[in-house]
Amino acid sequence: MTPAELTTALNWRYATKAFDPDKSVPEDAWQALLDSLQLAPSSFGLQPWKFIVVSDPELRQRLRGNSWGQAQVTDADKLVVFTSRTDMTPEDIKRWIDRLSEVQGQSAEELKGYAGIVEGFCQRMSPEARHNWNVRQTYIALGQFMTAAATLKIDTCPLEGIDPSGYDHELGLAGSGYATCVACSVGYRTDDDRSASRPKARFAKSEVITER
Repeated sequence: MTPAELTTALNWRYATKAFDPDKSVPEDAWQALLDSLQLAPSSFGLQPWKFIVVSDPELRQRLRGNSWGQAQVTDADKLVVFTSRTDMTPEDIKRWIDRLSEVQGQSAEELKGYAGIVEGFCQRMSPEARHNWNVRQTYIALGQFMTAAATLKIDTCPLEGIDPSGYDHELGLAGSGYATCVACSVGYRTDDDRSASRPKARFAKSEVITER
């Protein structure tokens, strides 16, 4: 992909309001988008999230009832619910260090110093602050996911107009250590979605980007 092609894809992307329920994302493209979630960056590599792909039509209908009735929840081919860890415990950190040791071939002793840095950073925050930090990390994954979709000419719509507690109830997240923070519909726009043809309104680069 050239720089010009990337800019074109980002201009093409918009928060799709009307999805065509008869169009499906090809399986290879969908797997690539799932890869973009798995490979998303996070602070210290902790990955304080779970991504729930909701396929059950009845469940999606109930989730639509917790989404101000937004049709994207049911009409898009895919629906992904982004959930964040409600805390970041020493056990969570150990699980990550164990995985790091397994993948990179370092012993627990070699990673002991790094583990101490991560634990110290997390323990200086309150549980509420740790949850909020996890939510911010999860939005990084959302951004990567939407950008990846745009490069493949697949439409998305991030959904913050939802009742997170209602989603948590429908998805059975109570006691899981995870809570809903945002959702994203994925599929293909209808030919008559008027939002697709509206010029993208952004402030000028000079207003939002500075150099020091």
